[in-house]
Amino acid sequence: MPKIYCLADICMVPIGTGSASVSDFVTMIEKKIRESKLKSTLHSAGTTIEGPWDEVFTLIGELHEYAHEQGIVRIQSDVRIGTRTDKQQYAQDKVDIVLKKLEEQK
Repeated sequence: MPKIYCLADICMVPIGTGSASVSDFVTMIEKKIRESKLKSTLHSAGTTIEGPWDEVFTLIGELHEYAHEQGIVRIQSDVRIGTRTDKQQYAQDKVDIVLKKLEEQK
Protein backbone atom coordinates (compact mmCIF):
# COMPACT_ATOMS: atom_id res chain seq x y z
CA MET A 1 0.00 0.00 0.00
CA PRO A 2 1.47 3.40 -0.97
CA LYS A 3 2.12 6.01 1.68
CA ILE A 4 -0.61 8.61 2.10
CA TYR A 5 0.65 12.01 0.97
CA CYS A 6 -0.77 14.94 2.88
CA LEU A 7 -0.85 18.69 3.10
CA ALA A 8 -0.82 19.80 6.74
CA ASP A 9 -1.39 23.41 7.61
CA ILE A 10 -0.04 24.13 11.09
CA CYS A 11 -0.23 27.19 13.30
CA MET A 12 1.72 26.86 16.55
CA VAL A 13 1.19 29.45 19.29
CA PRO A 14 3.21 29.66 22.51
CA ILE A 15 1.10 30.30 25.60
CA GLY A 16 2.23 32.36 28.59
CA THR A 17 5.28 34.06 27.11
CA GLY A 18 4.42 37.52 28.43
CA SER A 19 4.41 39.07 24.95
CA ALA A 20 1.72 39.56 22.34
CA SER A 21 4.33 39.09 19.59
CA VAL A 22 5.09 35.56 18.40
CA SER A 23 7.53 36.40 15.59
CA ASP A 24 10.60 35.12 17.49
CA PHE A 25 8.81 31.83 18.20
CA VAL A 26 7.59 31.52 14.60
CA THR A 27 11.12 32.19 13.31
CA MET A 28 12.53 29.48 15.59
CA ILE A 29 9.91 26.94 14.45
CA GLU A 30 10.14 27.90 10.78
CA LYS A 31 13.93 27.38 10.86
CA LYS A 32 13.38 23.81 12.14
CA ILE A 33 10.76 23.14 9.47
CA ARG A 34 13.15 24.33 6.75
CA GLU A 35 15.89 22.06 8.11
CA SER A 36 13.64 19.06 7.40
CA LYS A 37 13.52 17.40 3.98
CA LEU A 38 9.81 18.14 3.63
CA LYS A 39 8.47 20.88 1.38
CA SER A 40 6.86 23.75 3.22
CA THR A 41 5.30 27.14 2.56
CA LEU A 42 5.23 29.87 5.19
CA HIS A 43 2.15 32.09 5.10
CA SER A 44 0.70 34.81 7.30
CA ALA A 45 -1.13 32.44 9.66
CA GLY A 46 1.12 29.38 9.75
CA THR A 47 3.00 26.96 7.53
CA THR A 48 1.84 24.31 5.08
CA ILE A 49 3.96 21.17 5.24
CA GLU A 50 3.78 18.60 2.43
CA GLY A 51 4.82 14.98 2.42
CA PRO A 52 4.05 11.44 3.50
CA TRP A 53 1.65 11.33 6.47
CA ASP A 54 4.11 9.66 8.86
CA GLU A 55 6.92 12.08 8.05
CA VAL A 56 4.72 15.17 8.38
CA PHE A 57 3.36 14.08 11.75
CA THR A 58 6.80 13.06 12.99
CA LEU A 59 8.00 16.57 12.15
CA ILE A 60 5.05 18.16 13.96
CA GLY A 61 5.88 16.13 17.06
CA GLU A 62 9.54 17.12 16.77
CA LEU A 63 8.54 20.78 16.52
CA HIS A 64 6.63 20.54 19.79
CA GLU A 65 9.52 18.74 21.48
CA TYR A 66 12.01 21.33 20.20
CA ALA A 67 9.88 24.26 21.39
CA HIS A 68 9.57 22.70 24.85
CA GLU A 69 13.34 22.15 24.93
CA GLN A 70 13.72 25.88 24.24
CA GLY A 71 11.75 26.67 27.39
CA ILE A 72 8.24 27.09 26.02
CA VAL A 73 6.03 25.47 28.65
CA ARG A 74 2.75 25.44 26.74
CA ILE A 75 1.99 25.37 23.02
CA GLN A 76 -1.37 25.39 21.27
CA SER A 77 -1.36 24.07 17.71
CA ASP A 78 -4.07 24.04 15.10
CA VAL A 79 -3.53 21.56 12.28
CA ARG A 80 -5.64 21.09 9.16
CA ILE A 81 -4.84 18.06 7.02
CA GLY A 82 -5.82 17.26 3.49
CA THR A 83 -5.34 13.95 1.70
CA ARG A 84 -6.39 12.55 -1.66
CA THR A 85 -6.37 9.03 -3.02
CA ASP A 86 -6.98 9.84 -6.70
CA LYS A 87 -3.78 11.83 -7.22
CA GLN A 88 -0.86 13.42 -5.44
CA GLN A 89 -1.60 17.11 -5.11
CA TYR A 90 0.78 19.79 -3.95
CA ALA A 91 -0.12 23.04 -2.18
CA GLN A 92 0.89 25.15 -5.17
CA ASP A 93 -1.38 23.06 -7.43
CA LYS A 94 -4.36 24.11 -5.34
CA VAL A 95 -3.44 27.78 -5.62
CA ASP A 96 -2.69 27.55 -9.33
CA ILE A 97 -6.07 26.05 -10.25
CA VAL A 98 -7.97 28.82 -8.48
CA LEU A 99 -5.80 31.50 -10.10
CA LYS A 100 -6.41 29.89 -13.50
CA LYS A 101 -10.18 29.85 -12.95
CA LEU A 102 -10.12 33.49 -11.83
CA GLU A 103 -8.22 34.41 -14.99
CA GLU A 104 -10.73 32.51 -17.14
CA GLN A 105 -13.60 34.50 -15.59
CA LYS A 106 -12.21 37.87 -16.68
